[in-house]
Amino acid sequence: MFMDPQSVLPATVLLTGIMSSKGIALVTGAAQGIGRTIALRLADDGFNVAVNDIPSKTTSLAQVVEDIQAKGRASSAHLADVTSEEQVEKMVADVAAAHGGIDVMVANAGVAKWARIVDTSTDEWDRIMTINGRGTFLSYKYAGMQMIKQGRGGRIIGASSAAGKAGYAGLGAYCASKFAVRGLTQAAGTHGITVNAYAPGSLDSEMMNGLAVGNHKDTGIPPEVWLDGLKSATPLKRLGTMEDVANLVSFIASEGSGFITGQSLSVNGGTYFD
Repeated sequence: MFMDPQSVLPATVLLTGIMSSKGIALVTGAAQGIGRTIALRLADDGFNVAVNDIPSKTTSLAQVVEDIQAKGRASSAHLADVTSEEQVEKMVADVAAAHGGIDVMVANAGVAKWARIVDTSTDEWDRIMTINGRGTFLSYKYAGMQMIKQGRGGRIIGASSAAGKAGYAGLGAYCASKFAVRGLTQAAGTHGITVNAYAPGSLDSEMMNGLAVGNHKDTGIPPEVWLDGLKSATPLKRLGTMEDVANLVSFIASEGSGFITGQSLSVNGGTYFD
């Protein structure tokens, strides 16, 4: 999991043709999926957006930067492992140096794997807890320190889950990690900085498709049948989209969310109420 800090690439920033900005956002795990969708939405909202992922996602991350720049926003790519304190500290410093600070941190990076508790190895438990829990903690910590130093408040946003509000057989380690994000989110927030999390339910995503395959190996239920069951369990009779999540993040990152903090906000189509 841990990389040589020297492998973190320097920021590449669009310096011309930039429209006035609402501020700078940093999104971790942004090379694909929800992270990518959030990064592009925040660019549409008027933010310059720095994006992060691991070295194996270099090409995909570079494309996200190009897509953000095509919207007239400044962007930069930062390769870093969010489980490494040294690398997260450097990433935050690099983003602040390149863009003049950080106003929104979206700690999106995370992993999931289908495995019942009795089938989960200690190494796999540690991997999921380290990426989802420690990675979020470090992102909150160093973004928060940067925002306090700036003295202009900010928005810190984490990735919890419906699995961070109710346990699911087959997702013990993932549930524990997302409950951790929810608790951490409730324990933070000061100096004019709001700290909230998004808690998606079942989404039409690569991660959900992977869980469907894992469930099939465990229970024998075909992936398409399991996914159809998730749709049927939702009053809206569909899976959520990554745009549904990005819409919520857009609001949490906005000035209009200034009196909301410590919340893990559900985006689940009505499958769970809290």
